[in-house]
Amino acid sequence: MQALLAEIGALAEVKHYGRVVSIQGLMVEVAGPLHAMGVGSRLAVYNRAGEEVICEVVGFRDNRALCLPFGPLSGIGVGCKAVLSSEEPHIYPSGAWLGRVVNAMGEPIDGKGPIAQGAMPYLLRNVPPAAHTRQRVRGKVDLGVRALNTFTTCCRGQRMGIFAGSGVGKSVLLSMLARNTACDVSVIGLVGERGREVQEFIEDDLGPEGLARSVVVVATSDEPALMRRQAAYMTLSLAEYFRDLDKNVLCMMDSVTRFAIAQREIGLSTGEPPTSKGYTPTVFAELPKLLERAGPGTGVGSITGLFTVLVDGDDHNEPVADAVRSILDGHIVMERAIAERGRYPAVNVLKSISRTMPDCNAPEESDLIRRAKALMATYDDMEELIRLGAYRPGSDPQVDEAIHYQPALDAFLAQRKDESCTLADGYAALAEILRAGPETFKETE
Repeated sequence: MQALLAEIGALAEVKHYGRVVSIQGLMVEVAGPLHAMGVGSRLAVYNRAGEEVICEVVGFRDNRALCLPFGPLSGIGVGCKAVLSSEEPHIYPSGAWLGRVVNAMGEPIDGKGPIAQGAMPYLLRNVPPAAHTRQRVRGKVDLGVRALNTFTTCCRGQRMGIFAGSGVGKSVLLSMLARNTACDVSVIGLVGERGREVQEFIEDDLGPEGLARSVVVVATSDEPALMRRQAAYMTLSLAEYFRDLDKNVLCMMDSVTRFAIAQREIGLSTGEPPTSKGYTPTVFAELPKLLERAGPGTGVGSITGLFTVLVDGDDHNEPVADAVRSILDGHIVMERAIAERGRYPAVNVLKSISRTMPDCNAPEESDLIRRAKALMATYDDMEELIRLGAYRPGSDPQVDEAIHYQPALDAFLAQRKDESCTLADGYAALAEILRAGPETFKETE
């Protein structure tokens, strides 16, 4: 009833109408009361059969509003009526959204019936809390993945990027995190995802227990660019709702790259000039607006963000990856060469970093990680010579020590999809591997 009253109170006293004057591709040009429109305004365009198609204003040209549709344009032609909505796009989330799968418009697509609406509206394109009002990140988050818990420890309210090429195991790692991370609520955005994989992710990876504490937002790769972009906004809006309930929220998005591609399609359709690799300037303006919404809130609640980035051609310095890395609080790098050796998750811990890790670890934990990384870095530098047989054992004690520990460290970083490891168990296992000091090492050799 409160939600209904809020909607009634938001109704406008005057309705503004326009007409479709041109359609070019997916671009719909509308003439009408331009003074009442702005970029982001919503229009309901009615086709010849009287069916409604929601469009969004993405720009203006020659006294016309340029609009892109959220659905197919079948039956829409010149002269069709367009009705301007006076409201900013928003949703009314509630606790009933948990365990549900919705599309980018907030409509349920899991066949379980309608979702009970909340009383308070949440804007889809919300702004993050003011920097001076936000809490600091605090307390470690148990991600359940041994390599990440130890070498890239994450804190509540931190934002991490998972950078990988196609087919390297990014989605599998995300499913492990969705199932094993210790949090109150998970909000999972599948942006531009393959339609075949959605049901597999929900049933096999999340499972009934994982889904019960999650909300899944889905926009598949065949949907319009506006739907794919809005799925990202919907994901963050739902995360903000649960954060404001003083929950520790895990917000996962797969992937930010597809959000950027959707924004590029929108920008190019309005005549924006392409810049780096065809990406338009608005792509790099929208990325921080989206990603900054994750993080600690002004109260007890927080949003821990894990965002995947599909690097183009395995180039980890391509424009979107470089822009996202500069915004987030750390990055997890997955490499094809590691996956080809059969070690999953294929995380390169030497190239991965958590910016909050030095402050959240105890001194003995930091010493442990430092020593393990030094051994792996030494082996990495000499790996080619070692594999070719060009290195003679005994030439360098540090290299000999790295060769001695490498099989155990490589096995430590590997983890099955259905396996979980706590923070404490991860550090204990690593300490057990490195327990043999230099003297013991010399004796065993």
